[in-house]
Amino acid sequence: MEIELLTENSIIYVLAIWIVAVIIAKALKLDKHGFEIKLYSIVYKNYNVQSIFAKILAKTRTVVNVFANISIVSGVIMVGVAFWFLLSNILNFFVKPTEFSEVTLLIPGITLTSSTSITYFLLSIPIVLIIHEGAHGIVATLEKIKIKSGGFAVFIAMFAGFVEPDEEKFVKANKISKLKVISAGATSNVIFAIILGMVLITNPFFAIVMPEPLLSWFYRSVEGVTIISLMSDSEAGKSGLQPDDIITRINNTDIKTPLDFQKIKIIPNDVISIDVIRDGKELNFAVKTIENPEDPKSGLIGIIRDNSLPYKPKYDIIEWKSPEISMFLLWLWMISFFIGIINMLPLPILDGGKFIYSIIEGKLKEKSVKIFMIAIYLGTFIIFGLNIALSYIKSGWFTI
Repeated sequence: MEIELLTENSIIYVLAIWIVAVIIAKALKLDKHGFEIKLYSIVYKNYNVQSIFAKILAKTRTVVNVFANISIVSGVIMVGVAFWFLLSNILNFFVKPTEFSEVTLLIPGITLTSSTSITYFLLSIPIVLIIHEGAHGIVATLEKIKIKSGGFAVFIAMFAGFVEPDEEKFVKANKISKLKVISAGATSNVIFAIILGMVLITNPFFAIVMPEPLLSWFYRSVEGVTIISLMSDSEAGKSGLQPDDIITRINNTDIKTPLDFQKIKIIPNDVISIDVIRDGKELNFAVKTIENPEDPKSGLIGIIRDNSLPYKPKYDIIEWKSPEISMFLLWLWMISFFIGIINMLPLPILDGGKFIYSIIEGKLKEKSVKIFMIAIYLGTFIIFGLNIALSYIKSGWFTI
């Protein structure tokens, strides 16, 4: 049974959990085992992490070498993809509003407010960070760049992983080696997401994020929304609607999925036209709406509808019985893919900034490089900020 503990006060619960975590960390004296514990953060550092990477590299050198070379090309592609998405998304807001993709930062207690969302997020983030930072470390070891330490950090509700190279060794490394190390993390995330996507290719949950033409290749669309039952105090039954009717149109709006109901503005005590399919026949009914008890200004049709996913896989390669596993894997795919892409944006705290800097350093005077990077950082920040601002204009601070 799912228990929704986190509601509008979710940030308070998150802070409470954080305080308990800090107290437990202090009580267990984790600071004697490589942890640095502060009121606002817990940081773990391992100074022998390179020996672990060396053991892995000894058995996978050929594969890692190929991966490192691919990373440079994929790094350039991902920088371009990240910019293309953000710029085209801004254009869609003004030209094709229906195709605008809302952008939000996933922050437990603020944008992640349900217990299920926070749970999936907390389970996914460590896996994604281990893959990301592990790729940095293995490629650095391949390129003979010394690593001082590796570990992770938690800042109340934000997570970060790190592999800290010896700064002097990294600066002296050749340009190609630097680019390999920098782009390896994001590339590993995207490759992992591609592999996971292949596993999820016939999962109905994955169909939600799958683009055309892949969606049409692997899924058939279930047109319309089925009526499960009728409300006893509504006019729906008297108007002729029956359970198992498939609603295909309301007034002038086509109904293909449960999400299409959001496009309809229903006024209490209004008469609306509903088209349904019953036993293969198309029927039309005029239905008087009722008042929504939770919002007197809006109306209800008076039905209980089927809100299941509107896609069915054409090929039953894997039988997905557990919706919880499906949702976890979808979250893992989503976080891995988008962290990989977004991490290549040229911003100071992301790999994209280091990647661009490593490309242009030595080709321009140091002062020119700094001016160029400041311009890139500022432009990227404006583009990224606009996406978030336009998302707010469209839907406010939406939560998940």
